[in-house]
Amino acid sequence: MKKSLLFLSLIASLSINAQWTSQATGFTDAARGLGEIRIVDANTVWAVAYDGSGLGADIQEFTRTTNGGASWTTGLFDVADPNLRITNVSPVNGDTAWVGAFDEAAGLGGVFKTTDGGVSWSQQNAGAYTTAGESWFNFVHFFDANVGITQGDPEGAGGEFEIYKTTDGGDTWTRIPGPALPNPLSGEYGYNGGYAYSGDTLWFTTNKGRLYRTNDRGVTWNAYQAPLTDFGSAAQSGSVDFSSTTNGCLLKTAGTVYTFYTTTNGGQTWTAGVPFAGTRRLLSYIPGTNIIVGTSAAAPVGTSVSVDNGTTWTEVEADDQRGVSAFLNETTGWCAGFSQDELTDGIFKLTGTLGNSDITAATKFKVYPNPATSTITIAAAEVDTYNLSVTDLSGKVVMTRTLNGMENTLDISTLATGAYFFELNADNKKEVVKILKN
Repeated sequence: MKKSLLFLSLIASLSINAQWTSQATGFTDAARGLGEIRIVDANTVWAVAYDGSGLGADIQEFTRTTNGGASWTTGLFDVADPNLRITNVSPVNGDTAWVGAFDEAAGLGGVFKTTDGGVSWSQQNAGAYTTAGESWFNFVHFFDANVGITQGDPEGAGGEFEIYKTTDGGDTWTRIPGPALPNPLSGEYGYNGGYAYSGDTLWFTTNKGRLYRTNDRGVTWNAYQAPLTDFGSAAQSGSVDFSSTTNGCLLKTAGTVYTFYTTTNGGQTWTAGVPFAGTRRLLSYIPGTNIIVGTSAAAPVGTSVSVDNGTTWTEVEADDQRGVSAFLNETTGWCAGFSQDELTDGIFKLTGTLGNSDITAATKFKVYPNPATSTITIAAAEVDTYNLSVTDLSGKVVMTRTLNGMENTLDISTLATGAYFFELNADNKKEVVKILKN
């Protein structure tokens, strides 16, 4: 099904003082979605693209930014075979990243590295994952510029999961010995890109509903049964995320039944499942917190936020398709959209602070028209007095007012053409709305 996004001048309100701001991912093809977003720091982000047109084309494309999303540069994962599927990307800076790829028919695949921002890619550990039909490459993850692991399925009956580790940026790789790994169950295998991480800890999921976990960058491993039978079948599936090495959540899907679990010991045990209280089921933690952001690209579209580890949820906007999301902290994050063209849409950046005291579904203000030419009307609900501050895209304050009453009309005819942020403060809380001035 073709994904289409309406161009909106008004940024959807994510909370009282946080919004999603549209950025252009740079893809010339329309309906390029993003299946993964990896944040290195506040400036550097890589994202893996997929064909969101509904045609199901296998593409090997990425986009990245090194300036906080002010501009994005697209590229190709040159993995030597256009038929390979991309599993995931693992960057450590704006130049250096690793990508995983596999053959959908025979398994195989491997890991490729770039040191020039994705202009060129070279295969590493080429002698691994070479048993057709058994060596299914699942993911690559680097903890820093030197230490990384790759994970693949067991080879044959009685075989161990095929996991390799490097400590020199991928120049040499050593397979994790069998005694360091819990034995796989009969017929057990992992999933492409099916992993989570926090610090030195990493988890991967299996078709037997188990989580394999390492707390020491792949040296030793444990396996724990999660409260489901399979993380990826049509009948039952699950997704996990962790905000720390101990705190995590799991959403189990069985048909139209959604059950939510949490853990406080890194997945060893889980709480009794409860019906999922949210309506948006792409879940991402803000690292180091109990704040979970739920997004959805299918009805109901939009964003929900839980500030109590998934116990309660607040719908904070329902204006657009929101895909997978990722966060560096409470003020920096991105979520996926769909590109319209090279200059329009594709990804949304979090602007403002997403904190416990800021989450509310109610909005006190309406600002219109948008776009505007000469005047702006601000309608306030249940607010007697409030302060207005207007800034341009550079952060320069161009107008301040103290306003009273239910409705105020402001003359903006002297403002230059462009975009402005209208920040409205009342009762120690604020809302920010982006307005286009024609």
